[in-house]
Amino acid sequence: MTTNLYRDLESRGILKQVTSPDLEKRLQERPLTLYCGFDPTSDSLHVGSLLPLLTLRRFQKAGHRVIAVAGGATGMIGDPSGKSQERSLLNRETLAHNLRGITHCLSKFLDLTGPNAAKVVDNASWFAGLSYIDFLRDIGKHFTVNHMLAKESVRARLEDREHGISYTEFSYMLLQAYDFHHLFQTHGCELQIGGSDQWGNITAGLDLIHSLSGHEAKAFGLTHPLVMKADGTKFGKSEGGTIWIDPAKTSPYEFYQYFMQTADADVMTFIGYFTDLDADAREALARSVREKPEAREAQRTLARELTTLVHGAAELERVEKASQALFGAEIRTLDARTLREAFAGAPSTKITAEKLAAGYPLVDALVDSALCSSKGAARKEITAGGVYVNNERIQDAAHALSSSALLEGGMIVLRRGKKTYHVLSTQ
Repeated sequence: MTTNLYRDLESRGILKQVTSPDLEKRLQERPLTLYCGFDPTSDSLHVGSLLPLLTLRRFQKAGHRVIAVAGGATGMIGDPSGKSQERSLLNRETLAHNLRGITHCLSKFLDLTGPNAAKVVDNASWFAGLSYIDFLRDIGKHFTVNHMLAKESVRARLEDREHGISYTEFSYMLLQAYDFHHLFQTHGCELQIGGSDQWGNITAGLDLIHSLSGHEAKAFGLTHPLVMKADGTKFGKSEGGTIWIDPAKTSPYEFYQYFMQTADADVMTFIGYFTDLDADAREALARSVREKPEAREAQRTLARELTTLVHGAAELERVEKASQALFGAEIRTLDARTLREAFAGAPSTKITAEKLAAGYPLVDALVDSALCSSKGAARKEITAGGVYVNNERIQDAAHALSSSALLEGGMIVLRRGKKTYHVLSTQ
Protein backbone atom coordinates (compact mmCIF):
# COMPACT_ATOMS: atom_id res chain seq x y z
CA MET A 1 0.00 0.00 0.00
CA THR A 2 1.35 3.37 -0.99
CA THR A 3 -0.16 5.33 1.91
CA ASN A 4 -0.42 4.64 5.61
CA LEU A 5 -4.19 4.44 6.05
CA TYR A 6 -3.93 4.24 9.82
CA ARG A 7 -1.87 7.45 10.03
CA ASP A 8 -4.23 9.19 7.59
CA LEU A 9 -7.25 8.31 9.75
CA GLU A 10 -5.31 9.51 12.78
CA SER A 11 -4.42 12.84 11.16
CA ARG A 12 -8.07 13.44 10.29
CA GLY A 13 -9.21 12.87 13.87
CA ILE A 14 -11.16 9.76 12.85
CA LEU A 15 -9.46 7.34 15.26
CA LYS A 16 -11.02 7.41 18.71
CA GLN A 17 -10.13 3.98 20.13
CA VAL A 18 -8.38 0.85 18.88
CA THR A 19 -8.27 -2.44 20.70
CA SER A 20 -4.61 -3.05 19.87
CA PRO A 21 -1.71 -0.91 18.59
CA ASP A 22 -0.86 -3.89 16.35
CA LEU A 23 -3.65 -2.81 14.01
CA GLU A 24 -1.41 -0.26 12.28
CA LYS A 25 1.16 -2.92 11.44
CA ARG A 26 -1.52 -5.36 10.31
CA LEU A 27 -2.97 -2.83 7.88
CA GLN A 28 0.43 -2.45 6.23
CA GLU A 29 1.03 -6.19 5.76
CA ARG A 30 -1.79 -7.25 3.42
CA PRO A 31 -5.48 -6.50 2.83
CA LEU A 32 -7.82 -7.43 5.65
CA THR A 33 -11.59 -7.81 5.85
CA LEU A 34 -13.57 -5.43 8.04
CA TYR A 35 -17.21 -4.69 8.73
CA CYS A 36 -19.55 -2.07 10.09
CA GLY A 37 -23.19 -2.52 10.99
CA PHE A 38 -26.11 -0.26 10.06
CA ASP A 39 -29.48 -0.34 11.80
CA PRO A 40 -32.44 -0.52 9.38
CA THR A 41 -34.61 1.87 11.40
CA SER A 42 -35.50 3.78 8.20
CA ASP A 43 -35.42 3.16 4.45
CA SER A 44 -32.54 5.62 4.12
CA LEU A 45 -29.34 6.32 5.97
CA HIS A 46 -28.81 9.90 7.12
CA VAL A 47 -25.74 12.11 7.39
CA GLY A 48 -25.16 10.83 10.92
CA SER A 49 -23.87 7.69 9.17
CA LEU A 50 -21.42 9.60 6.97
CA LEU A 51 -18.35 8.96 9.11
CA PRO A 52 -18.63 5.15 9.20
CA LEU A 53 -19.66 5.10 5.54
CA LEU A 54 -16.68 7.18 4.47
CA THR A 55 -14.35 5.22 6.73
CA LEU A 56 -15.45 2.01 5.01
CA ARG A 57 -14.94 3.76 1.69
CA ARG A 58 -11.38 4.73 2.67
CA PHE A 59 -10.57 1.16 3.63
CA GLN A 60 -11.96 -0.15 0.34
CA LYS A 61 -10.02 2.39 -1.71
CA ALA A 62 -6.87 1.31 0.15
CA GLY A 63 -7.44 -2.26 -1.03
CA HIS A 64 -9.17 -3.80 1.99
CA ARG A 65 -12.28 -5.97 1.76
CA VAL A 66 -15.39 -4.30 3.16
CA ILE A 67 -18.58 -5.80 4.55
CA ALA A 68 -21.63 -3.69 5.42
CA VAL A 69 -24.00 -5.51 7.75
CA ALA A 70 -27.60 -4.42 7.46
CA GLY A 71 -29.06 -5.57 10.75
CA GLY A 72 -32.24 -7.35 9.75
CA ALA A 73 -32.02 -9.44 12.93
CA THR A 74 -30.53 -6.94 15.36
CA GLY A 75 -32.85 -4.28 13.92
CA MET A 76 -35.75 -6.24 15.35
CA ILE A 77 -34.20 -5.85 18.82
CA GLY A 78 -32.77 -2.33 18.93
CA ASP A 79 -29.34 -1.23 20.12
CA PRO A 80 -29.52 0.52 23.54
CA SER A 81 -26.17 2.29 22.94
CA GLY A 82 -26.59 6.05 23.17
CA LYS A 83 -30.36 5.79 23.62
CA SER A 84 -32.37 7.00 26.60
CA GLN A 85 -35.35 4.73 25.98
CA GLU A 86 -36.25 1.59 24.08
CA ARG A 87 -36.87 1.84 20.35
CA SER A 88 -40.11 0.82 18.71
CA LEU A 89 -39.80 -2.68 17.28
CA LEU A 90 -40.19 -3.05 13.51
CA ASN A 91 -42.15 -5.76 11.73
CA ARG A 92 -40.55 -7.96 9.06
CA GLU A 93 -42.18 -6.20 6.10
CA THR A 94 -40.93 -2.79 7.23
CA LEU A 95 -37.47 -4.21 7.85
CA ALA A 96 -37.34 -5.72 4.34
CA HIS A 97 -38.34 -2.38 2.82
CA ASN A 98 -35.77 -0.51 4.90
CA LEU A 99 -32.99 -2.95 4.01
CA ARG A 100 -33.55 -2.32 0.29
CA GLY A 101 -33.30 1.43 0.83
CA ILE A 102 -30.15 1.13 2.93
CA THR A 103 -28.46 -1.03 0.30
CA HIS A 104 -29.15 1.68 -2.26
CA CYS A 105 -27.58 4.27 0.04
CA LEU A 106 -24.51 2.08 0.56
CA SER A 107 -24.02 1.88 -3.20
CA LYS A 108 -23.33 5.63 -3.27
CA PHE A 109 -20.26 5.15 -1.09
CA LEU A 110 -19.00 1.63 -1.73
CA ASP A 111 -18.11 -0.20 -4.92
CA LEU A 112 -20.53 -3.13 -4.92
CA THR A 113 -19.57 -4.51 -8.35
CA GLY A 114 -15.82 -4.08 -8.94
CA PRO A 115 -12.98 -6.59 -8.49
CA ASN A 116 -12.81 -5.70 -4.79
CA ALA A 117 -16.59 -5.41 -4.41
CA ALA A 118 -17.98 -4.63 -0.99
CA LYS A 119 -20.45 -7.14 0.42
CA VAL A 120 -23.80 -6.15 1.88
CA VAL A 121 -25.13 -8.88 4.17
CA ASP A 122 -28.20 -9.19 6.39
CA ASN A 123 -27.49 -10.76 9.76
CA ALA A 124 -30.96 -12.31 9.72
CA SER A 125 -29.46 -14.87 7.31
CA TRP A 126 -27.37 -16.44 10.08
CA PHE A 127 -29.68 -15.85 13.01
CA ALA A 128 -32.75 -17.33 11.28
CA GLY A 129 -31.66 -20.93 11.82
CA LEU A 130 -30.32 -20.45 15.33
CA SER A 131 -32.65 -21.53 18.11
CA TYR A 132 -32.94 -19.65 21.39
CA ILE A 133 -31.76 -22.68 23.36
CA ASP A 134 -28.75 -23.16 21.09
CA PHE A 135 -27.86 -19.49 21.39
CA LEU A 136 -28.01 -19.55 25.20
CA ARG A 137 -26.00 -22.78 25.38
CA ASP A 138 -23.33 -21.97 22.77
CA ILE A 139 -23.02 -18.17 23.04
CA GLY A 140 -24.62 -16.92 26.25
CA LYS A 141 -22.42 -19.09 28.46
CA HIS A 142 -19.35 -17.09 27.36
CA PHE A 143 -20.65 -13.86 28.95
CA THR A 144 -21.09 -13.06 32.62
CA VAL A 145 -23.87 -10.70 33.64
CA ASN A 146 -21.30 -8.84 35.75
CA HIS A 147 -19.22 -8.16 32.64
CA MET A 148 -22.25 -7.02 30.62
CA LEU A 149 -23.43 -4.70 33.39
CA ALA A 150 -20.05 -2.98 33.33
CA LYS A 151 -20.50 -1.92 29.68
CA GLU A 152 -21.28 1.77 29.35
CA SER A 153 -24.26 1.26 27.00
CA VAL A 154 -25.95 -0.95 29.61
CA ARG A 155 -24.83 0.88 32.74
CA ALA A 156 -26.16 4.23 31.54
CA ARG A 157 -29.59 2.77 30.92
CA LEU A 158 -29.66 0.96 34.27
CA GLU A 159 -29.09 4.29 36.02
CA ASP A 160 -32.15 5.75 34.27
CA ARG A 161 -34.88 4.79 36.72
CA GLU A 162 -37.66 6.06 34.47
CA HIS A 163 -36.87 3.90 31.42
CA GLY A 164 -34.38 1.25 32.52
CA ILE A 165 -33.47 -1.43 29.98
CA SER A 166 -35.49 -4.41 28.81
CA TYR A 167 -34.10 -7.93 28.65
CA THR A 168 -34.51 -7.67 24.87
CA GLU A 169 -32.14 -4.72 24.59
CA PHE A 170 -29.84 -6.14 27.25
CA SER A 171 -29.33 -9.12 24.91
CA TYR A 172 -28.34 -6.91 21.97
CA MET A 173 -24.67 -7.01 22.93
CA LEU A 174 -24.61 -10.78 22.54
CA LEU A 175 -26.20 -10.59 19.09
CA GLN A 176 -23.65 -8.07 17.83
CA ALA A 177 -20.84 -10.09 19.38
CA TYR A 178 -22.09 -13.13 17.47
CA ASP A 179 -22.14 -11.07 14.25
CA PHE A 180 -18.41 -10.43 14.63
CA HIS A 181 -17.68 -14.06 15.46
CA HIS A 182 -19.74 -15.31 12.51
CA LEU A 183 -18.03 -12.96 10.05
CA PHE A 184 -14.64 -13.86 11.50
CA GLN A 185 -15.38 -17.54 10.89
CA THR A 186 -17.09 -17.30 7.48
CA HIS A 187 -15.38 -14.31 5.85
CA GLY A 188 -12.10 -14.04 7.71
CA CYS A 189 -13.26 -10.66 9.03
CA GLU A 190 -10.58 -9.31 11.37
CA LEU A 191 -11.83 -5.79 12.12
CA GLN A 192 -15.07 -4.19 13.25
CA ILE A 193 -15.47 -0.41 13.11
CA GLY A 194 -18.15 1.84 14.56
CA GLY A 195 -18.85 4.93 16.61
CA SER A 196 -17.36 5.24 20.07
CA ASP A 197 -20.77 4.33 21.56
CA GLN A 198 -20.21 0.86 20.06
CA TRP A 199 -17.01 0.18 22.01
CA GLY A 200 -18.69 -2.18 24.47
CA ASN A 201 -20.39 -4.17 21.69
CA ILE A 202 -17.16 -4.38 19.66
CA THR A 203 -15.06 -5.59 22.58
CA ALA A 204 -17.77 -8.14 23.43
CA GLY A 205 -17.33 -9.50 19.91
CA LEU A 206 -13.59 -9.78 20.40
CA ASP A 207 -14.13 -11.59 23.69
CA LEU A 208 -16.41 -14.10 21.96
CA ILE A 209 -13.92 -14.67 19.14
CA HIS A 210 -11.17 -15.35 21.65
CA SER A 211 -13.42 -17.71 23.64
CA LEU A 212 -14.59 -19.73 20.64
CA SER A 213 -11.55 -19.55 18.35
CA GLY A 214 -8.75 -19.41 20.87
CA HIS A 215 -6.94 -16.48 22.40
CA GLU A 216 -4.33 -16.59 19.66
CA ALA A 217 -7.02 -15.52 17.15
CA LYS A 218 -6.24 -12.06 15.78
CA ALA A 219 -9.09 -9.60 15.52
CA PHE A 220 -9.38 -5.87 16.14
CA GLY A 221 -11.85 -3.12 16.93
CA LEU A 222 -11.69 0.53 15.91
CA THR A 223 -14.03 3.36 16.82
CA HIS A 224 -14.39 6.87 15.52
CA PRO A 225 -15.66 9.89 17.48
CA LEU A 226 -19.36 10.63 17.58
CA VAL A 227 -19.87 13.61 15.28
CA MET A 228 -20.91 16.63 17.32
CA LYS A 229 -21.24 20.34 16.62
CA ALA A 230 -19.16 22.80 18.60
CA ASP A 231 -22.30 24.57 19.90
CA GLY A 232 -23.66 21.32 21.32
CA THR A 233 -26.51 20.93 18.81
CA LYS A 234 -26.98 17.62 17.03
CA PHE A 235 -25.17 17.03 13.76
CA GLY A 236 -27.44 15.93 10.94
CA LYS A 237 -30.49 17.93 12.02
CA SER A 238 -31.82 21.13 10.44
CA GLU A 239 -34.93 23.18 11.13
CA GLY A 240 -36.70 20.95 8.62
CA GLY A 241 -35.62 17.75 10.36
CA THR A 242 -33.13 14.96 9.61
CA ILE A 243 -30.78 15.31 6.64
CA TRP A 244 -31.13 12.06 4.71
CA ILE A 245 -28.99 10.45 2.01
CA ASP A 246 -32.03 9.56 -0.12
CA PRO A 247 -32.92 12.54 -2.37
CA ALA A 248 -36.60 11.65 -2.03
CA LYS A 249 -36.37 12.45 1.70
CA THR A 250 -33.89 15.36 1.59
CA SER A 251 -33.47 17.20 -1.70
CA PRO A 252 -29.97 17.72 -3.12
CA TYR A 253 -30.50 21.47 -2.70
CA GLU A 254 -31.33 21.14 1.00
CA PHE A 255 -28.43 18.70 1.42
CA TYR A 256 -26.01 21.18 -0.16
CA GLN A 257 -27.32 24.10 1.86
CA TYR A 258 -27.02 22.15 5.12
CA PHE A 259 -23.27 21.84 4.66
CA MET A 260 -22.96 25.40 3.34
CA GLN A 261 -24.36 26.55 6.70
CA THR A 262 -21.65 24.72 8.68
CA ALA A 263 -20.22 26.94 11.42
CA ASP A 264 -16.59 28.08 11.18
CA ALA A 265 -15.91 26.24 14.44
CA ASP A 266 -16.96 22.92 12.86
CA VAL A 267 -16.02 23.14 9.21
CA MET A 268 -12.39 22.00 9.39
CA THR A 269 -13.33 19.04 11.58
CA PHE A 270 -15.91 18.02 8.98
CA ILE A 271 -13.44 18.60 6.12
CA GLY A 272 -11.12 16.09 7.80
CA TYR A 273 -13.91 13.60 8.46
CA PHE A 274 -15.85 13.79 5.21
CA THR A 275 -13.49 14.68 2.34
CA ASP A 276 -10.43 13.12 0.74
CA LEU A 277 -8.49 16.39 0.71
CA ASP A 278 -4.87 15.92 1.70
CA ALA A 279 -3.13 17.69 4.58
CA ASP A 280 -1.87 20.59 2.44
CA ALA A 281 -5.31 21.28 0.99
CA ARG A 282 -6.88 21.09 4.43
CA GLU A 283 -4.34 23.56 5.82
CA ALA A 284 -5.06 25.99 2.96
CA LEU A 285 -8.76 25.86 3.80
CA ALA A 286 -8.04 26.30 7.50
CA ARG A 287 -6.08 29.41 6.63
CA SER A 288 -9.01 30.76 4.61
CA VAL A 289 -11.31 30.22 7.62
CA ARG A 290 -8.93 32.21 9.83
CA GLU A 291 -8.17 35.01 7.37
CA LYS A 292 -11.31 35.31 5.19
CA PRO A 293 -14.18 33.60 6.99
CA GLU A 294 -16.73 35.67 5.07
CA ALA A 295 -15.72 33.93 1.81
CA ARG A 296 -16.88 30.56 3.24
CA GLU A 297 -14.46 28.73 0.99
CA ALA A 298 -14.19 25.77 3.35
CA GLN A 299 -17.97 25.44 3.64
CA ARG A 300 -18.35 25.58 -0.14
CA THR A 301 -15.68 22.91 -0.57
CA LEU A 302 -17.36 20.66 1.99
CA ALA A 303 -20.80 21.10 0.39
CA ARG A 304 -19.44 20.51 -3.12
CA GLU A 305 -17.47 17.39 -2.17
CA LEU A 306 -20.35 15.73 -0.34
CA THR A 307 -23.08 16.72 -2.80
CA THR A 308 -21.03 15.33 -5.68
CA LEU A 309 -20.36 12.08 -3.82
CA VAL A 310 -23.94 11.51 -2.69
CA HIS A 311 -25.96 13.02 -5.56
CA GLY A 312 -23.56 13.34 -8.50
CA ALA A 313 -21.90 16.14 -10.48
CA ALA A 314 -25.06 17.01 -12.45
CA GLU A 315 -27.03 17.61 -9.24
CA LEU A 316 -24.21 19.71 -7.82
CA GLU A 317 -24.29 21.90 -10.92
CA ARG A 318 -28.06 22.28 -10.62
CA VAL A 319 -28.08 23.23 -6.93
CA GLU A 320 -25.19 25.67 -7.33
CA LYS A 321 -27.02 27.31 -10.22
CA ALA A 322 -30.08 27.57 -8.00
CA SER A 323 -28.05 29.06 -5.13
CA GLN A 324 -26.61 31.74 -7.40
CA ALA A 325 -29.96 32.51 -9.02
CA LEU A 326 -31.88 32.95 -5.79
CA PHE A 327 -30.49 36.42 -5.28
CA GLY A 328 -30.60 37.55 -8.92
CA ALA A 329 -32.95 37.94 -11.85
CA GLU A 330 -31.73 34.54 -13.11
CA ILE A 331 -34.39 33.04 -10.87
CA ARG A 332 -36.56 32.96 -13.99
CA THR A 333 -34.21 30.40 -15.52
CA LEU A 334 -34.82 27.80 -12.79
CA ASP A 335 -37.06 24.80 -13.40
CA ALA A 336 -40.07 24.01 -11.23
CA ARG A 337 -38.34 21.22 -9.28
CA THR A 338 -35.39 23.43 -8.32
CA LEU A 339 -37.68 26.28 -7.30
CA ARG A 340 -39.75 23.97 -5.10
CA GLU A 341 -36.61 22.63 -3.42
CA ALA A 342 -35.08 26.07 -2.95
CA PHE A 343 -38.19 27.52 -1.29
CA ALA A 344 -39.39 24.39 0.48
CA GLY A 345 -38.86 26.04 3.85
CA ALA A 346 -40.41 29.41 2.96
CA PRO A 347 -43.99 30.25 3.99
CA SER A 348 -46.42 30.17 1.09
CA THR A 349 -49.93 31.24 0.14
CA LYS A 350 -52.17 29.91 -2.62
CA ILE A 351 -53.66 32.40 -5.03
CA THR A 352 -56.08 31.95 -7.91
CA ALA A 353 -55.37 32.55 -11.57
CA GLU A 354 -58.41 34.85 -11.58
CA LYS A 355 -56.85 37.12 -8.96
CA LEU A 356 -53.70 37.49 -11.05
CA ALA A 357 -55.69 38.02 -14.23
CA ALA A 358 -57.53 40.90 -12.54
CA GLY A 359 -54.26 42.40 -11.29
CA TYR A 360 -53.26 41.63 -7.68
CA PRO A 361 -51.97 44.82 -6.02
CA LEU A 362 -48.48 44.26 -4.63
CA VAL A 363 -49.47 46.22 -1.52
CA ASP A 364 -52.26 43.70 -0.87
CA ALA A 365 -49.95 40.76 -1.53
CA LEU A 366 -47.45 42.03 1.04
CA VAL A 367 -50.14 42.39 3.68
CA ASP A 368 -51.85 39.07 2.84
CA SER A 369 -48.50 37.26 3.09
CA ALA A 370 -47.66 39.01 6.41
CA LEU A 371 -44.46 40.44 4.91
CA CYS A 372 -45.84 43.83 5.93
CA SER A 373 -48.18 44.65 8.79
CA SER A 374 -50.36 47.16 6.92
CA LYS A 375 -50.89 48.70 3.51
CA GLY A 376 -49.21 51.87 4.73
CA ALA A 377 -46.15 49.91 5.85
CA ALA A 378 -46.15 48.06 2.53
CA ARG A 379 -46.17 51.30 0.48
CA LYS A 380 -43.34 52.68 2.62
CA GLU A 381 -41.28 49.48 2.18
CA ILE A 382 -41.84 49.47 -1.59
CA THR A 383 -40.85 53.10 -2.14
CA ALA A 384 -37.79 52.62 0.07
CA GLY A 385 -36.58 49.87 -2.28
CA GLY A 386 -36.96 46.97 0.14
CA VAL A 387 -39.43 44.83 -1.84
CA TYR A 388 -38.61 42.35 -4.60
CA VAL A 389 -40.77 40.30 -6.93
CA ASN A 390 -38.85 37.33 -8.32
CA ASN A 391 -35.70 39.13 -7.12
CA GLU A 392 -36.47 42.27 -9.16
CA ARG A 393 -36.76 45.39 -7.02
CA ILE A 394 -40.13 47.09 -7.30
CA GLN A 395 -40.41 50.72 -6.17
CA ASP A 396 -43.83 51.56 -7.61
CA ALA A 397 -46.40 51.33 -4.81
CA ALA A 398 -49.14 50.97 -7.44
CA HIS A 399 -47.55 47.87 -8.95
CA ALA A 400 -49.90 44.92 -9.49
CA LEU A 401 -48.96 41.28 -9.93
CA SER A 402 -50.21 39.51 -13.05
CA SER A 403 -49.87 36.08 -14.62
CA SER A 404 -46.73 37.31 -16.40
CA ALA A 405 -44.94 37.24 -13.04
CA LEU A 406 -45.41 33.47 -12.67
CA LEU A 407 -42.25 31.38 -12.63
CA GLU A 408 -42.05 27.70 -13.60
CA GLY A 409 -44.41 25.64 -11.49
CA GLY A 410 -46.83 28.54 -11.00
CA MET A 411 -44.83 30.42 -8.35
CA ILE A 412 -44.17 34.08 -7.58
CA VAL A 413 -41.41 34.82 -5.07
CA LEU A 414 -41.87 37.88 -2.86
CA ARG A 415 -38.96 39.13 -0.80
CA ARG A 416 -38.70 41.87 1.82
CA GLY A 417 -35.17 42.95 2.62
CA LYS A 418 -32.34 40.47 2.11
CA LYS A 419 -33.72 37.20 3.44
CA THR A 420 -37.45 37.32 4.21
CA TYR A 421 -39.30 35.32 1.57
CA HIS A 422 -42.88 34.39 0.85
CA VAL A 423 -44.06 32.26 -2.07
CA LEU A 424 -47.34 32.82 -3.88
CA SER A 425 -48.46 29.69 -5.68
CA THR A 426 -51.26 28.87 -8.11
CA GLN A 427 -50.77 25.09 -7.61
